[in-house]
Amino acid sequence: MNISLDKSILQTNDQVKIGIIHYTKIVVSESPQMIKGRTQLYQENLYLELQENPVTQREGIAEWRTVWKSFGADPNRYRHSAESLMRRIAKQNYLTPFHSAVDINNFFSLQYEIPIGIYDIEKLVGDIEITLGTEQTGYDGLNGRFNSLNHILYSKDQEGAFGSPFVDSVRTAVTEETSHALQIFYLRPSLDEAQCHQLLATAGKMFTQVNGGDYESFLLNQDNLVLSI
Repeated sequence: MNISLDKSILQTNDQVKIGIIHYTKIVVSESPQMIKGRTQLYQENLYLELQENPVTQREGIAEWRTVWKSFGADPNRYRHSAESLMRRIAKQNYLTPFHSAVDINNFFSLQYEIPIGIYDIEKLVGDIEITLGTEQTGYDGLNGRFNSLNHILYSKDQEGAFGSPFVDSVRTAVTEETSHALQIFYLRPSLDEAQCHQLLATAGKMFTQVNGGDYESFLLNQDNLVLSI
């Protein structure tokens, strides 16, 4: 499977960096109590921070709002997923445990202040491209409605769109039957290459500590437009 970054994206914003982690032989289940407790405590501390430092002033959130604008999307109408999670917590509407893959994915998104998606590789068909949506781009999302992705980055396989930093699709969702997964990190443009690789390695290690299996991490940017897994 090849995963590529459409070079036209970089013509608009040459600092876009996409992290990829490929997981194999994982076991997804109810999150361990340690993860549930750690995530709850993290959210409670974050709530207190957000009373002093509003969501849109946090560096990672603000960076991705700027990326949104650079591609012509309205960040106030279509909030990226990390901002949406943060806004829930600012209202003390804390995230409830789902399963070990989604819970860790949400934790990473809050910790790194970036949108992150995770997908069941067995539900993907053919090669993957990360490109920019048009008026015709969209899918049924995990938020329970059809989502238009005009001017929003998204991922597609041979079957069509399946993921984005806005909301992910139902079609490729990770479940407790998933054993191979693909995680896409919409990294902060301000991070340098070494920082990106360090973030991905840290995330991959923690994910496999909880879910077992193995991982490989990769970086797509202006110097590396295609990778193979």
